Amino acid sequence: MKKVLGPVGIIIIVLAVLALLFIPKYNGLVTAEENVDSKWAQVENQLQRRYDLIPNLVESVKGYANHEQEVITSITEARAQMGNAQTPEEQASANDALNGALSRLLVVVENYPNLKADANFRQLMDELAGTENRLAVAREDYNNEVQGFNKKVKRFPGNIIAGMFGFDQKEYFKAAAGAEKAPAVDFSDSGKQ
Repeated sequence: MKKVLGPVGIIIIVLAVLALLFIPKYNGLVTAEENVDSKWAQVENQLQRRYDLIPNLVESVKGYANHEQEVITSITEARAQMGNAQTPEEQASANDALNGALSRLLVVVENYPNLKADANFRQLMDELAGTENRLAVAREDYNNEVQGFNKKVKRFPGNIIAGMFGFDQKEYFKAAAGAEKAPAVDFSDSGKQ
């Protein structure tokens, strides 16, 4: 009986030590993944806020800029693309398209001083600017959480546990290609007919 209990006891002790090492790492990965998902939800929350503000902004501009239909159409299409985006990559791409459309809108607004003076339009622009700031903070928070999670997934022994339980690295929210260059803004009347 003693000969059987000795090896069984050692196996139980080894399994207990391994469990004590693996459980905190596994729980750490679960917590880190939840933190990433939570931060991504905050990014989506701000994207949704902007998505909801844009129709009001477009309606305000329509009354002043009926012949600027191309800009209004591009904003509407970019907003629809944002609404249909499912993954962080799709949302980042849709976000880039929406940013471009909104920047063209700002050029149009410069041509309509009465629109810039409209209280409703100013309030919407202020809300949009605040949303853009919150969105920038949410994206930064998300990327910080992704960095922490990816470190846990890549480092030893977390990489072994991550591989065993299917934890994969997360994607960062990245800037659009060419975002490092300032956009050219032309306020001349050459674009108007």
